Amino acid sequence: MKYVLLIFQNPGAFEALPEEQREGLMAEFRAFNEEIEESGEFIGGSALAHPDTAKTVRGRDGVSVTTDGPFAEAKEQLAGYYIVDVESPERAVEIAHGDPASRLWAIEVRPIMESVGAEM
Repeated sequence: MKYVLLIFQNPGAFEALPEEQREGLMAEFRAFNEEIEESGEFIGGSALAHPDTAKTVRGRDGVSVTTDGPFAEAKEQLAGYYIVDVESPERAVEIAHGDPASRLWAIEVRPIMESVGAEM
């Protein structure tokens, strides 16, 4: 089953870390990425640009309105994601725990629906 691992962090949180800690985390991220790629569980993923670059489209009074920024009702913003194909929800959570980001920020693990249109 496919899962998306959504990584949330405060904008600028990574940049605020001491350089030595950032370098160490980057080495851990590379090792983590290599591990899930070699296991065949990694489907895709990416870091996202800073929230300042976002646009939000939201319905208001039956009309779609576009605003600058993510404007989520939280301090943490979506910073990146992984898509994995694993045998169980427990394995998806195990992979999320293995991500170095899980020690600093939140990672939401959510199943991907195979047929989105039918369930909406």
